[in-house]
Amino acid sequence: MSAHHTSVKTLLLTGKQVKKILAMENVLGAVEDAFKHKGLEKVQMPPKAYLFYEKFDGDLRTMPSYVEDMDVSAVKIVNVHPQNAKNYGMRTVMGLLVLIDPHTGAPLAIMDATHITDMRTGAASAIASKYLARPNPRVLGIIGAGNQARTQMLALITQYGSFDEVRIFDLYPEKSKAVARQFRRLYRDRIGKVRSVSSAKDAVSGCDIVVTATSSRSPIVMDEWVGEGTHINCIGADAPGKQELDSRILKRARVIIDDWEQASHSGEINVPLSKGELTKDDVNGEIGRIVAGLSSGRQSDTEITVFCSTGLAVQDSLTAKIVYDAASKENVGRFVQIVL
Repeated sequence: MSAHHTSVKTLLLTGKQVKKILAMENVLGAVEDAFKHKGLEKVQMPPKAYLFYEKFDGDLRTMPSYVEDMDVSAVKIVNVHPQNAKNYGMRTVMGLLVLIDPHTGAPLAIMDATHITDMRTGAASAIASKYLARPNPRVLGIIGAGNQARTQMLALITQYGSFDEVRIFDLYPEKSKAVARQFRRLYRDRIGKVRSVSSAKDAVSGCDIVVTATSSRSPIVMDEWVGEGTHINCIGADAPGKQELDSRILKRARVIIDDWEQASHSGEINVPLSKGELTKDDVNGEIGRIVAGLSSGRQSDTEITVFCSTGLAVQDSLTAKIVYDAASKENVGRFVQIVL
């Protein structure tokens, strides 16, 4: 062994660079892989650790993971500060990710994880829909017209190719109108009509797939609006006390989660569980096991299915690996010696 050691170079990637090289079809593959490996129990993924900044109405989560048979490991740090847009003109959610070489523990890359988070969260709904929605869905309803609405749409259109109709509802009509205009422009050849609707009910009634992506703390989707065969992707509930669906929907539906520990603590089921309106027996399974072929997805055309997405650290690490590989191949980003 020589006395001097090899210098460790770490690739730095900005959000702009990540955005340029990350394509949704690749993210769909990464997220499906992430679900499958979790279902097969081939991952190390402690539950998210939270810090609550109560006086600033925000929180920070750290999300470590290791996908063992792919040798991919990363730690993501991500905040949620709902007042940011209004008070500071900043994003609600910002993220940073460190990709680690499991062979040596060296930091391979440090990258913006904001776009990665947006993309993999959209992809999670699309993959869940692939297994849980009725085949060939034609009408999509989206509640909440924030950043997530855009990547949910991108993921679902990438997964399904086209929709006859997309409806968007937001408490701020100017936001849903702006998103509707954007979708008309982006997907004019793939969506029959895009409507900004004036009530949550209009964004649910008669839809094949419904996406809820809000930071609501009380139900916005009511039981009587949800027809047979509907599939709902619940994205917004990501902290204790958050809830988007009337608990009665969860009693009627086949409820699929991404991770019990996280979902029971902070996902769509957390409030009804804590109130005793729902028990663990009402939760019908985990998406990873369905993707891995260990349990069944949708069982009939009339069944209502609900996917509670809390976001898995392994989705981030596998998406980050795609970014890293693409950046290395295309010479994007710059290598810096951060570690001594």
